[in-house]
This record gives sequence, structure tokens and C-alpha cells, in this order.
Amino acid sequence: MRRHSIERGDERHRQHAQTTYRAFLADLIRIHPMTPEIAERTALSVLWALEQRLIPNEARHLLAQLPSHLRVLLAGMPRVTRRPLKFGHLDLIEWLADDLACPVVEAEMRVRAVFQAVRRKISVGEANDVAAELPPDLGLLWRHPA
Repeated sequence: MRRHSIERGDERHRQHAQTTYRAFLADLIRIHPMTPEIAERTALSVLWALEQRLIPNEARHLLAQLPSHLRVLLAGMPRVTRRPLKFGHLDLIEWLADDLACPVVEAEMRVRAVFQAVRRKISVGEANDVAAELPPDLGLLWRHPA
């Protein structure tokens, strides 16, 4: 009987993780229309880059407030050995355009959409902490993605 309860709890956790992740992607798609596959790839690319830009402790705090399934996907991505990486707004946009094989203008719109979707999921305090870690140009984009 106890094993059955644990299995049921695990299944509820998996379902909740999938539900919150799908809601995050749906929000991202409402902000900037794209297919679910492109939304997922975009979110992972932007968040991976942002994670590399932040000091590890701040990156952990940010990721802790995101859907758990998104954290699992990000954990499977390669890490840069020396963090934080130094880059600004234009560097991020150009890197993303290359990574996603899309025009620079589209890459900027996608970054703005991901930042907006993430900011809706995290606390104001965490958003301010992230902004404080970014260079002025990237911080401005983070603070005002819309």
C-alpha cells in the first residue's frame, strides 16, 4: 500500500511538472507566436546563455523559480567551465541568431519574449537580483523586455 502511495505521488509530481512547463511555453507563445518546438528551443538557448552570464549562485536562485521540467532540460545542457561569461545585449542577440539560425531581428524578439515570460514566473526581488548582475545594456533589456 505504501509503495502505491509513493508511485501515485511521483506521478502527480511528473504531471504537475509537465503542466507548469506547458503553461510556461504557452505564455511564451502568446508573447511571441512560434511553434512549441521553436519556443522550447528558444527558451533553452536564451536561459542557457543567461545562466552562463550570471554568477553560479544567482543562476541557481533564478532557475529555482522556474518550472522544474525546464530546470531538468537546462541541467542536461553543456556548461562553460569559467563563469560568468562576459557579454552584452548585442552579443546575446547575435549568438542566439546564430544558434537558432534566424535573423537578428527575430532573435531579439525571441529574447524579449523569453525574458518577459521568465519575469512573469519569478519574484520581483529575483528579477532585480538578476538585473544587478547584468551589464547596463543587457540589464535594460531584462528590465524592459516588452
